[in-house]
Amino acid sequence: MSNRTTLTEFLLLGFCDVRELQILHFVMFVVFYLAGLMGNLLIIAAVGLNHHLHTPMYFFLVNLSILDLGSISVTIPKSMANSLMNTRLISYPGCVTQVFLFLLFVATDFALLTIMAYDRYVAICQPLHYESIMNRRACVQMAASAWITGIVYSALHTGNTFRLPFCHSNVINQFFCEIPQLLKLTCSDSYLSEVVLLAFSVFLCLNCFVFIIVSYVQIFKTVLRIPSEQGRHKAFSTCLPHLTVVSLFLCTSFFAYLKPISSSASGLDLMMGVLYSLVPPVMNPIIYSMRNKETKAALKKLFVWRFFTIN
Repeated sequence: MSNRTTLTEFLLLGFCDVRELQILHFVMFVVFYLAGLMGNLLIIAAVGLNHHLHTPMYFFLVNLSILDLGSISVTIPKSMANSLMNTRLISYPGCVTQVFLFLLFVATDFALLTIMAYDRYVAICQPLHYESIMNRRACVQMAASAWITGIVYSALHTGNTFRLPFCHSNVINQFFCEIPQLLKLTCSDSYLSEVVLLAFSVFLCLNCFVFIIVSYVQIFKTVLRIPSEQGRHKAFSTCLPHLTVVSLFLCTSFFAYLKPISSSASGLDLMMGVLYSLVPPVMNPIIYSMRNKETKAALKKLFVWRFFTIN
């Protein structure tokens, strides 16, 4: 406990020590951050202002955009500020907050993607019962359960990590506070509770993954039985954005966390951190706006309404 209480700050790994490259890193992160910010805010505004999109699927999409806004705002601004001010410092409370919020948004994101798979299953496989099953109350309860699950999971994981003493170093080999990198800094051998929690996390993730796979197997079976080609295309078009987002989320997360912690170089750790913390929040609005006709129509309507309002 004495080692932990004397530690007041961590040093985050920078992308480069050359000042010009630090400025370049700042500019690139600003571009990606603004793209993610604008994309997700446009999705929220388009759904909120279009009453035709006040359906369960778009209700969950708004929640997904809020989560993406949160996850990208937890890590990227701090890294941009450090690059701009030529520093690597992050305070101990700031690191705890960053870990808690990032885990909260990521865990809730995965739970919400699982719920969205169930929504698509009911819409395609049980269309006659869709309105009764996915009513307003059920949707609110599902979204609330995803948020509560994320809060509980994040609190347990964060508390279990920061109760360990840190004495090896205070240098985190990542541009934000990440649990696998923090575990490298601990000098305690009491990893049993963390291993149990990680095993439980993998178990939950695998259950969600299996649920999504089973849902889409049933969806594809139902879609292939639709006689008209136009009907099959319409059914697939409603599932394709969600399936693409799920694939992007799982591929980046698994690739980052299933690699051995000790055998990866610091440069690879940085690239993996950028991959799973920055790419999904930026790409999700693009995927939903490009692959969904209703979303594109709502965005066009939003821009037209804004143009005439300004004029």
